[in-house]
Order: sequence, then C-alpha cells, then structure tokens
Amino acid sequence: MRYMATYDMMETVRNTNQWLGASALAMASYPMFSMIPNPALNWMAAWGEVTERTFARMVTKPDWGIHSFTCEDGKDHVVQIETVVERDFGDLLHFSVLGRKRRRSQVLLVAPMSGHYATLLRSTVISLLPDCEVYVTDWHNARDIPVSSGKFDVEDYTLYLVDFMRHLGPDTHVIAVCQPAPLTLAATAYLAEQDPDAQPSTLTLIGGPIDPSASPTDVTDFGHSVTMGQLEETMIQRVGFKYNGVGRKVYPGLLQLQSFMSMNAERHSQAFMDQIGRVAKGEASDHDAHNRFYDEYLAVMDMPAEFYLSTVDRIFKKCEIANNEFVVDGHKIDLSKITTVAVKTVEGAKDDISAPGQCVAALDLLTGLPDDKKASHLEPEAGHYGIFAGKSWRNNIRPLVLDFIKTNSTPPKEAAGETKKPAPKKPANKNAAA
Repeated sequence: MRYMATYDMMETVRNTNQWLGASALAMASYPMFSMIPNPALNWMAAWGEVTERTFARMVTKPDWGIHSFTCEDGKDHVVQIETVVERDFGDLLHFSVLGRKRRRSQVLLVAPMSGHYATLLRSTVISLLPDCEVYVTDWHNARDIPVSSGKFDVEDYTLYLVDFMRHLGPDTHVIAVCQPAPLTLAATAYLAEQDPDAQPSTLTLIGGPIDPSASPTDVTDFGHSVTMGQLEETMIQRVGFKYNGVGRKVYPGLLQLQSFMSMNAERHSQAFMDQIGRVAKGEASDHDAHNRFYDEYLAVMDMPAEFYLSTVDRIFKKCEIANNEFVVDGHKIDLSKITTVAVKTVEGAKDDISAPGQCVAALDLLTGLPDDKKASHLEPEAGHYGIFAGKSWRNNIRPLVLDFIKTNSTPPKEAAGETKKPAPKKPANKNAAA
C-alpha cells in the first residue's frame, strides 16, 4: 500500500501545481484589475498560464497531429491513422495516405518504451511518408493497463515485435530507434530461426545500446552502480486508485521526468523563466518553439516494472544481447542465424545516451551475415535526438537510410515469360562496414 500511497502522492503534487497555476491565471485575469494596470498581475497571470500548461501536459498523451500530406500531385491528401494490430501493451499503427498510390517500401518504425510516447517520432514519421508506407509501434501507458493483462518484460516486448513483423510480411524494412534496437535485433534473429519467411528485408538500428559496455556513458554507469534490489526499492511503485491499472507495479513517468529534468536543471529553469516573460509581454503563442518542445518532452508514460527492471538487468548489466546469450520464451537467440537481412547501424558522434560504439557493435555479432549486407554510419556533430528527428536526420541520415532500403528491397515480380539479368553484387550502400 505504501507504494500506492507514494504514487498517489506524486500525482497529488502534480495536480496541486496544475490547480495553483490555473487559480493564479484566473485570479490575475479578473476584468476589474484592468482598471489599474499592474505589472505584478501580468507576471502572475503569465506564471499561472505556464505552470498550468506544464503540469497538465505530464498526464496527457500528445496527438500525432498528422492530418494531411501534400503528395507529388500537388494536392493535400488526408492521413488516416489505422490500428492494424491491437494488443494489451501496444498497438501497430499504419499512417495511411488516402487517395495516394501505395508506396512500395513498407517501413516498421519501432518506437522506444523509455518514458515518452511514440509521438516523440512524429517528425520521423513525417519525413518518411513521402517515400514509404509507415507503420509505428504505439506502446501504451502502463498505468492504464489492468493487472489482469499480466506482465510485460523484455521477452514479451521481443515477442510483440515478432508478431508485428509477421503481420507485415517479409518485404518490410524495420527501423529501431534507441532503446528497442537490441530487442529488435533479437526479434529478427528469432524469426531467422523460427519463421525465416517472415524476416524483414532490412534492419536499421539507430543509436541503440547493443553493447552498452563498448562506450560507457552516465546511463551505463548508473546501471552498474546500483543493485537490482536498490532499483526495485527506490524506483518501482504501484499505480494508485485513479487509473485502470490500479495496483500494477510500474516505473512512474513522473519519476522518469524528474530524472530527465535534473540532468539539465539550470537550462530547463531558464527556459521556463524566459517563457513566463514572453507570455507576460504577449509575445508567446500556443504553438511557439517552447510549447512545441515541452508539450512533447513533459508528456511521460509509466513503464511496466518488469520491463524496466529486466532492461537494466539483462541489457545493461548482464549484456545478454552483446554476449549472444539472450533467451526468449525458453529459446536461446542466436544472432549468427541472421544471414539474409541487411543490417545498418547509425550513431551520433555527440550522443551522450548511446555513445558511438554501442550500436555498431551489432555488426560484429552478425557472424553469419555477409559483409556486403552490413553497413554503418557515424553522423558527425549529431547528438542522440538529432540522429532520428533533427536536422542531421533530415539532411544526411534519412537519404542514406532510404538508399539502403531501396538497395536491399525485394525486386518486384517479373512479368510472365520475362527474364532479367542478375544484378551485380554490391555493398548495402556507400557506408558499407568493413
């Protein structure tokens, strides 16, 4: 019960701050106060507006905000988000552009389950829509999942990915961003042994901790500095009575957000003070740069306790993927069984979450994959966010990934009676790994 009480206490603090902001805004906005202009009241209203929005966003799932898309015909086509596979802990979504000819390249974008919603990849989805049919894993907030739905750990996560890949079929190009990279690699190896016909055509791993020990960071140091008992005692709580998942053990999103904010506390504090000043001067807007960033950044979700703890224990502490010792549902994964799926790794030279060396380590583990099926790219001057959603992604990485996908796509079926000369064998792309 004390964990439920702790969870409810955190929610109470958040709710109280949201109420204080709303109250300050309402009080300072009384029409009668306008008779005698007072800068203090303007500042109070601005503080209230920013504070209310800040704490309200922490429990609100952001909207994808992708409503239409301009195609090559110059017309705006409606984008319809369809749920093609529905599961307890996550769904498979399809961004269908209505009235447009279906794109040949089918991409499965595997979103991280690391405290933020899949909408964090909104700009990534938008950048891929012109060339691909885009599918995304949409993980659910654990606080909304009843205890009766059971557990969800790294093995369950891997099996979800296996099911999603099977549903989409072999001519699929998988892009895993950050946290899911090692589990997506394991899911691909699982299919290579259990269901080879369902393997994807390509696998692109972006900034993922395949081998966390290859390049230590603050994240890996933290994983090694605490015991699992300490983590469970200090980080895990039970969902309170307010949500459907009451009683479920979770790593709360609010606790994760606190960790995020504390890493750059001074910068975040200054950003909010600057925003209060802009609101007081009437220079802010609902969709200005501050609100666009923090509406997404502050929207956090709870992770199932089993998933969080097993990730730290098996991926970071024991390095089961890096040591090729990962077991899923009683079956030992063998990464050497991946022999036909082209694999590309992408890293950022200034990534302080998954440092260079952690992701490219995947290529050394794929001993059964020919060198011409391996590729890697290190983006100079790019940090963690930039390699999948920033300028570096749009201008440099995205074209390379699309070229990699095109090069390794399954050729269309030949017309009856038509023969085709075999294409000369070439590397996955110009960034082919040695």
